[in-house]
Amino acid sequence: MTQVRWSPAKSDLPLQPEVTVLPPQGPEAASDAEAATEPTPEELAREAHRRALAAQREALRLCQAQYGEASEDFRSVMDLVRADPQQARAQAEGLTAALLDKMLVEGDLNMRLLNEAAGDRSTAHALNVCIISLLLGRAFGLGRDEMMDLGVGSLLHDVGKLEVAVRLRHRDESFTAAETQAYQQHVAKGVAIAQTMGLAPAPLLIIAQHHEHADGSGFPQRINMDRMSTGARIVALVNRFDGLCNPLLSSKAMTPHEALSLMFAQGRNRFDATMLNAIIRMMGVYPPGSTVQLTDDRYALVVSVN
Repeated sequence: MTQVRWSPAKSDLPLQPEVTVLPPQGPEAASDAEAATEPTPEELAREAHRRALAAQREALRLCQAQYGEASEDFRSVMDLVRADPQQARAQAEGLTAALLDKMLVEGDLNMRLLNEAAGDRSTAHALNVCIISLLLGRAFGLGRDEMMDLGVGSLLHDVGKLEVAVRLRHRDESFTAAETQAYQQHVAKGVAIAQTMGLAPAPLLIIAQHHEHADGSGFPQRINMDRMSTGARIVALVNRFDGLCNPLLSSKAMTPHEALSLMFAQGRNRFDATMLNAIIRMMGVYPPGSTVQLTDDRYALVVSVN
């Protein structure tokens, strides 16, 4: 072949070189990339809220487990009171130490948990009174030994009811004079039991005085506030508060807010005014566990006090 004829129109087009598009370089490009991946303030706030809720749920779950364990331990103490009073005292002291070291770490959660607690009323009442009394004692700066005495006394404040007929263990407006007197004897019976257990003087005074009033209108001795111990003044206040929130008849139950309002409005003379004001400050206007209606008509559960 001596000749070659080339026709450009009939030939393939030349291949185009591959072009690689490089990302923009320099400070402006880096800033744009960071802006595209960096979360917005709203996203950061939502994530922080999610983590806080998760942490609170886990803390509440732990408190619920500890409350269940404490309930079992308290029932064990009460089972031993007659059979082995000295061992019952030792276990009550151990339970108080556990409450101080574990459950009092999350005060708001414990107050919320008290409103959700289930189980037999006597156990729930004893633990409620003990935990709130310890929280109040801590607010007043009581030392470890004083807190131990307060815890043991508040746990066992109703121990004398073991010697009272079941139907007379919870005061009722329909009681006759004789039934009221029988009910009130649980205080003296409690002191006698506490002595067999070998309780220290401070817990004994709490048991002896937890139904006395600051104005001298309580029982059994009708002493006024000046003759009541610090622990007894705390427990007398908290005992009344829990009685209003968790009465024998659930239909008469008050919210913590209603109970504190009633105590302040109608019963302030019965209690140490300093302690009554302190528990109101500690609980807040709407204590943890309260259900409230917001301004937009939604309902919410109070989980903490700020």
